[in-house]
Amino acid sequence: MTLQAHTIHPAQGSKRKTKRVGRGNSSGKGTYSARGLKGQRARSGGKAGGQRRGFKKALQKVPKSRGFHSAFVPKQTISLSVLEKKTVLNDVVSPQTLKEKRLIARADRGVKIVATGTLTHAVTVRDCLLSKKAITLIEKAGGKVVF
Repeated sequence: MTLQAHTIHPAQGSKRKTKRVGRGNSSGKGTYSARGLKGQRARSGGKAGGQRRGFKKALQKVPKSRGFHSAFVPKQTISLSVLEKKTVLNDVVSPQTLKEKRLIARADRGVKIVATGTLTHAVTVRDCLLSKKAITLIEKAGGKVVF
Protein backbone atom coordinates (compact mmCIF):
# COMPACT_ATOMS: atom_id res chain seq x y z
CA MET A 1 0.00 0.00 0.00
CA THR A 2 1.50 3.31 -1.02
CA LEU A 3 1.66 6.22 1.36
CA GLN A 4 -0.84 8.82 0.23
CA ALA A 5 -2.83 11.55 1.96
CA HIS A 6 -6.02 9.48 2.07
CA THR A 7 -4.27 6.35 3.45
CA ILE A 8 -2.64 8.00 6.49
CA HIS A 9 -4.33 7.14 9.77
CA PRO A 10 -3.23 6.84 13.41
CA ALA A 11 -2.18 3.48 14.84
CA GLN A 12 -4.91 1.33 16.33
CA GLY A 13 -5.53 2.20 19.98
CA SER A 14 -3.46 5.39 19.92
CA LYS A 15 -6.50 7.66 19.81
CA ARG A 16 -8.98 7.41 22.65
CA LYS A 17 -12.60 8.34 22.07
CA THR A 18 -13.64 11.34 24.13
CA LYS A 19 -16.35 10.70 26.70
CA ARG A 20 -19.39 12.75 25.74
CA VAL A 21 -21.06 14.21 28.79
CA GLY A 22 -24.38 15.94 29.27
CA ARG A 23 -26.28 13.82 26.74
CA GLY A 24 -29.01 12.46 28.98
CA ASN A 25 -29.14 10.30 32.09
CA SER A 26 -29.05 7.01 30.20
CA SER A 27 -25.59 7.87 28.87
CA GLY A 28 -24.14 7.54 32.36
CA LYS A 29 -22.97 11.16 32.37
CA GLY A 30 -26.22 13.09 32.55
CA THR A 31 -27.79 15.63 34.95
CA TYR A 32 -24.67 17.23 36.49
CA SER A 33 -22.35 15.71 33.88
CA ALA A 34 -19.50 14.93 36.32
CA ARG A 35 -19.34 18.57 37.43
CA GLY A 36 -20.91 18.22 40.84
CA LEU A 37 -23.43 20.75 42.08
CA LYS A 38 -23.09 24.54 42.03
CA GLY A 39 -19.91 26.59 42.06
CA GLN A 40 -17.40 28.10 39.68
CA ARG A 41 -16.17 24.79 38.33
CA ALA A 42 -19.73 23.66 37.60
CA ARG A 43 -20.29 26.62 35.29
CA SER A 44 -19.13 26.83 31.70
CA GLY A 45 -15.68 28.38 31.41
CA GLY A 46 -15.19 27.98 35.14
CA LYS A 47 -12.07 25.82 35.14
CA ALA A 48 -9.55 28.61 34.53
CA GLY A 49 -8.87 29.11 38.24
CA GLY A 50 -7.91 25.49 38.72
CA GLN A 51 -4.65 25.84 36.79
CA ARG A 52 -3.25 28.22 39.35
CA ARG A 53 -3.92 26.07 42.39
CA GLY A 54 -0.76 25.59 44.40
CA PHE A 55 1.19 27.95 42.16
CA LYS A 56 1.62 30.59 44.86
CA LYS A 57 3.83 28.31 46.96
CA ALA A 58 6.01 27.53 43.96
CA LEU A 59 6.27 31.22 43.12
CA GLN A 60 7.33 32.06 46.66
CA LYS A 61 10.24 29.61 46.39
CA VAL A 62 11.67 31.40 43.33
CA PRO A 63 14.41 33.80 44.50
CA LYS A 64 13.86 37.49 43.98
CA SER A 65 15.85 39.04 41.17
CA ARG A 66 15.15 42.74 41.37
CA GLY A 67 17.01 45.27 39.32
CA PHE A 68 19.59 44.62 36.65
CA HIS A 69 22.05 41.74 36.87
CA SER A 70 24.74 41.64 34.24
CA ALA A 71 25.45 38.29 32.63
CA PHE A 72 29.08 39.38 32.25
CA VAL A 73 31.02 38.62 35.42
CA PRO A 74 34.21 40.69 35.58
CA LYS A 75 37.49 38.87 36.11
CA GLN A 76 39.24 39.22 39.45
CA THR A 77 42.39 41.28 39.05
CA ILE A 78 45.65 40.80 40.88
CA SER A 79 48.79 42.89 40.50
CA LEU A 80 52.41 41.80 40.11
CA SER A 81 53.27 43.63 43.34
CA VAL A 82 50.92 41.28 45.24
CA LEU A 83 52.49 38.26 43.52
CA GLU A 84 55.93 39.61 44.49
CA LYS A 85 54.96 39.60 48.17
CA LYS A 86 52.91 36.40 48.32
CA THR A 87 54.87 33.99 46.08
CA VAL A 88 58.34 32.43 46.26
CA LEU A 89 60.84 31.36 43.59
CA ASN A 90 59.45 28.88 41.01
CA ASP A 91 55.93 29.04 42.46
CA VAL A 92 53.02 28.02 40.22
CA VAL A 93 50.38 30.74 39.97
CA SER A 94 46.89 29.57 38.95
CA PRO A 95 43.35 30.47 40.04
CA GLN A 96 43.35 27.47 42.40
CA THR A 97 46.64 28.40 44.09
CA LEU A 98 45.58 32.04 44.38
CA LYS A 99 42.34 30.89 46.04
CA GLU A 100 44.30 28.71 48.48
CA LYS A 101 46.46 31.71 49.40
CA ARG A 102 43.25 33.78 49.81
CA LEU A 103 44.32 36.31 47.21
CA ILE A 104 41.07 35.90 45.26
CA ALA A 105 37.54 35.09 46.35
CA ARG A 106 36.59 32.45 43.78
CA ALA A 107 38.68 30.31 41.45
CA ASP A 108 35.89 29.74 38.91
CA ARG A 109 35.43 33.39 37.90
CA GLY A 110 38.79 33.82 36.19
CA VAL A 111 41.81 35.91 37.10
CA LYS A 112 43.67 38.66 35.27
CA ILE A 113 47.19 39.57 36.28
CA VAL A 114 48.04 43.21 35.64
CA ALA A 115 51.46 44.89 35.58
CA THR A 116 51.25 47.10 38.65
CA GLY A 117 54.61 46.90 40.39
CA THR A 118 57.49 44.58 39.50
CA LEU A 119 58.41 40.93 39.90
CA THR A 120 61.96 39.90 40.84
CA HIS A 121 61.68 36.11 41.05
CA ALA A 122 60.54 33.50 38.52
CA VAL A 123 57.00 32.13 38.66
CA THR A 124 54.97 29.91 36.33
CA VAL A 125 51.55 31.34 35.49
CA ARG A 126 48.77 28.97 34.36
CA ASP A 127 45.11 29.51 33.37
CA CYS A 128 45.18 33.27 33.95
CA LEU A 129 44.61 36.23 31.68
CA LEU A 130 47.52 38.67 31.60
CA SER A 131 48.19 42.14 30.30
CA LYS A 132 50.95 42.43 27.66
CA LYS A 133 53.21 44.30 30.05
CA ALA A 134 52.67 41.66 32.77
CA ILE A 135 53.78 38.93 30.35
CA THR A 136 56.99 40.80 29.51
CA LEU A 137 57.77 41.49 33.19
CA ILE A 138 57.19 37.84 34.19
CA GLU A 139 59.41 36.58 31.36
CA LYS A 140 62.07 39.20 32.17
CA ALA A 141 62.16 37.88 35.77
CA GLY A 142 62.81 34.36 34.41
CA GLY A 143 59.27 33.06 34.76
CA LYS A 144 57.02 31.56 32.13
CA VAL A 145 53.40 31.86 31.07
CA VAL A 146 51.43 28.73 30.12
CA PHE A 147 48.17 29.37 28.26
